[in-house]
Amino acid sequence: MLQKYVGIVLHTVKYNDKANIVHVYTEQSGRMSFLIPAQRSRKSAVKQVLFQPLSVVEFEADMRPRSGIHPIKEAKAWYVFTSLPYDPYKSAIAMFLAEFLYRALKEETTNVPLFAYLVHSVQWLDVCETSFANFHLVFLMRLSRFLGLYPNVEEYSSSDYFDLLNACFVSSQPYHGMFVRPEEASHIRTLMRMNYETMHLFAMNRMERNRCLDIINEYYRLHLPDFPELKSLPVLQELF
Repeated sequence: MLQKYVGIVLHTVKYNDKANIVHVYTEQSGRMSFLIPAQRSRKSAVKQVLFQPLSVVEFEADMRPRSGIHPIKEAKAWYVFTSLPYDPYKSAIAMFLAEFLYRALKEETTNVPLFAYLVHSVQWLDVCETSFANFHLVFLMRLSRFLGLYPNVEEYSSSDYFDLLNACFVSSQPYHGMFVRPEEASHIRTLMRMNYETMHLFAMNRMERNRCLDIINEYYRLHLPDFPELKSLPVLQELF
């Protein structure tokens, strides 16, 4: 049965000589896996170039009840990028976030607010011309809300530690060892206050930005089962 979807591309891997598997987060059914042709043909109704990291695509798939992987029959861009694939900094962010989402988003259920957040974020990054160095940090902090992992930040003092395991600020050093010291915990508080429109107002140097990314990555690894080390993380830290 043919069915139409809109989705965000997370990851593509070779299946065999004739086909690749593409993992997509869809608006209709959450994360799903599909087959696309491996050959590059001008006449093909499914072009590989459409399935770059974080691309938003509209497609029609042949849904097979007994299979977890469904062939895509037709595909086109739902949103046409203006800068993201051509800017080395933006494309590095897209590669990192796509890998992150591929590892973090496992549910095969509809989550319309999450999908809307992802699409809005991708479009915002694409059209933004300057001052997007903190984008990935803000994106990941706000993503935690949709995954039920947003830290408790209601009570905070400049002398507090950030307890990574219990997701809150505490006045004394936790015994379990998974925490951020007060001098760095303040950066977590700062990130909570940022959004895409205001993040350029919060100055961070390269060392601070990379340390924040390490902390966020560690936080997710503690709270998401089987969350691995990300291959694109060092590349992003080198650029930013």
